[in-house]
Formats: sequence, structure tokens, C-alpha cells
Amino acid sequence: MEKLYIIGGKRLSGSIKCGGMKNAADPIFFATLLVGDVCTIENVPDAADIHHACDILRSLGAVVAYKGDNVYQIDTRFVDHARIDGTLSCKLRSSYYLLGAGLGRFGTAETGYPGGCDFGSRPIDQHVKGFRALGARVEENVGEDQCIRCQAPDGGLTGSSIYLDVPSVGATINIMLAACTAKGTTIIDNAAREPHIVDVASFLNSCGADIVGAGTPTIKINGVPKLYGSTYAVVPDMIEAGTYMIAAAATGSEIVVENVIPRHLESLTAKLKEMGVSVEEGDDCITIHSPADDAQPLHPVRVKAAFYPGFPTDLQPQIAVLLCLAKGESMLTESVWSNRFQYVPELLRMGAKITVSGSDATITGVSELRAANVRAVDLRAGAAMVIAALTASGTTVVDDIHHILRGYENIVEKLNAVGADIRLVSLPDAI
Repeated sequence: MEKLYIIGGKRLSGSIKCGGMKNAADPIFFATLLVGDVCTIENVPDAADIHHACDILRSLGAVVAYKGDNVYQIDTRFVDHARIDGTLSCKLRSSYYLLGAGLGRFGTAETGYPGGCDFGSRPIDQHVKGFRALGARVEENVGEDQCIRCQAPDGGLTGSSIYLDVPSVGATINIMLAACTAKGTTIIDNAAREPHIVDVASFLNSCGADIVGAGTPTIKINGVPKLYGSTYAVVPDMIEAGTYMIAAAATGSEIVVENVIPRHLESLTAKLKEMGVSVEEGDDCITIHSPADDAQPLHPVRVKAAFYPGFPTDLQPQIAVLLCLAKGESMLTESVWSNRFQYVPELLRMGAKITVSGSDATITGVSELRAANVRAVDLRAGAAMVIAALTASGTTVVDDIHHILRGYENIVEKLNAVGADIRLVSLPDAI
């Protein structure tokens, strides 16, 4: 059992370098199964979800080797199936990419239901819709393990036009994977537009796929007979960058966030400026300077978390902390996940004033948050607890931090390097 002990009330100063995007690296790792060759993936974050993806690939017979400096070499040439049970799939949400990759390479795939954060209904109906449109037979809740089983027809998958009812990131990627080697052309309309969609498509194209339109609402995939290995660097993590930008703003600090793509963060940058935070963009860095004091208080704003290019839902809990410190009443709306406000009771323990009604939260600013014992109820909510603790005088204890470690590389070391006071403490489970 691990906890974070955070002594808050300290201003931060210096620079933080972001790693590769977890939400891109995860599907790229599973995409190597589709490639069936040797791939070298660079700028991979050191996060628990990546380690779980490696475990799954190794269980299938892939050779996964860490080469140092955030570089992995993955050899899937001798993998001959795509079947895992729930004991592996439940460890991370992205395990469902095994379905698209397996269908595309072997014509069949089976997995238990995926895990990941629980902040509302996360159905896979759009994945199933896409696979069936390509000609696959999909069975759900199969056997004692309640697996998902997909089977291509004897002639293989065939390209099709697919309209997604919602711009699901997972469904968009899974359909791309399956369609890469399908016969003919596949069109995905109302596709997700997030930067990691573009990154996965770019990786696949580097392996010989023919995908155009990634990053727009319409993606076109021309099927190719075979893919081949490549060397590819994962895009910088916009959510990690945004988390540190908000941490700097909340603590009244000046921080340079390095290894970022500023245009990926335009929606956050706009809100920070609206709140009175100074944001200076460089080619691959962003400098944050925040007053966050009585003389220059943060301004209240309205924020709506939406699909990209809207404000990222994965930064919604973090900016909620910043809104708690603004002078006045802010409104925070969540339009992606049905139960993303599960972290609110934790902030209330720290003295926040938040009222939730359906998908809206009304946040009345307070002069300061106070230290308390809190939980990381999910990955991004855990990051929000860290930010809140950094602002609060005294020592805050954050429990259930396995959620945080799933998605943030060396978060303790990076924050301590700019002046935070955080200790990661391991305790016997019986305590």
C-alpha cells in the first residue's frame, strides 16, 4: 500500500519535462501486434498502464525489451493468436485494442472486458458496431469469463462506411486497427479528433498503412495486404503538460513545461488566460506565471469539458481545483463522462465549496484549501488531489495512488525537482 505525503503551501519554480502520451503509447503497443514485425517505440512514458500492456503482449508470445531512455523494442512476429482472459484485460482500459489488432492480423480475437478508471458508463457498442460493419461476427459475454469474441468471415474483413454515434476515441482507434488490412476502403465518419488518434494513425502509416484524415471528423483507411516494422516516437503528453500548467497556476508559481505541443493545449491556455494567469508559448514549451494571491486573485470562469478540440475531460478534475481558488463563482460542466465528479467529496474535505447537479458543478472560490486525508478515486482525480495538496498549508495524505501511477511518469520526482515537498511512502497492507 502506497501513499503520498504532501506538505503544501510552497511556490514552485523551474522546469518540468513531459514524457510521451500514455493514451497514444497504449494503443500503439497493441498496434504492434497487428504489424507482426519488429517495432521500436521511443518516448514511451514509464507508467503502470504501459507495464500492463507489456505483460499482455508477452503473454501472447511477443518479445518486449526495454532498451533504456524510454525506448521499447517489440517483436510480434511469432505471435499466433489474440486471446486473453479477464485477469489480464481488467488491468487497463486499452486492453480492448487487442480486438481490432487481432481481427486485422488473425481474423479472430477474444478478450475479457477492459478495466481502467470507473467514472461512468463506458460502453463498447461503437467498437462492436464498427467491427460488424467490416463483416465480423461479435459475441459478447461469452463463457464463464464473460469475454468478447470477434471473428472475421472466411474471406476476411471488408471495408465499409461507418458513422459513429459519438466520437469515441477507443472505437475510432479500434476500427482503424481492424480496417488497416481489410479489403477495400473504410470511411469512419464522426471520428474522434484527439491528438492520440493522429499519433496512432501516424504510427500505422509508418508501418505501411494507408490512413488519411486522422484529426478530422472523417478518416479514410485504404486496406493494405501487409504491414512492416518501423521506429516511431510517441507524441508528447498534453494531459501531463496540462496537469503541471494547472499546478503552477494553483500555487502562484512560475514553471516552464517542456516537451509539449502548444496547439494541443489551446483550450486550457484560453481558460488560464481568462482567469488571469500569464501563459507564454514557445516552440515546444509553455511558461506559466500565476499571481494567485489577494492582490491579483484568479477570476472565476465557465468551463465545459467536451470532445477534442474542446476542453479535455482528462483535465476537468485538475481545473476544478483551480476554480476552487478563484474569487467568485465558477461553473464546470462535464459532457463526456456521466460520473466524473466522484472526486468532489475529496475536495470538500479540503474546504472546497462545490455543489453538483447532474453534469454541472457550481464552484464558489475559497481563500485557501486545507490539508486533509483524501483518496485518488481515479487517475485524473488523483492528479487533482496532488494539485490541491500542493496549495494547502500542512500535510495532506493521498491514498489509492496506484491510479496516479498508472498514468504519470515520475510525478513525485518531477514536482520535487521544482520545489514541492512530496514523499511516496510504502506501508504494509495490514496497516
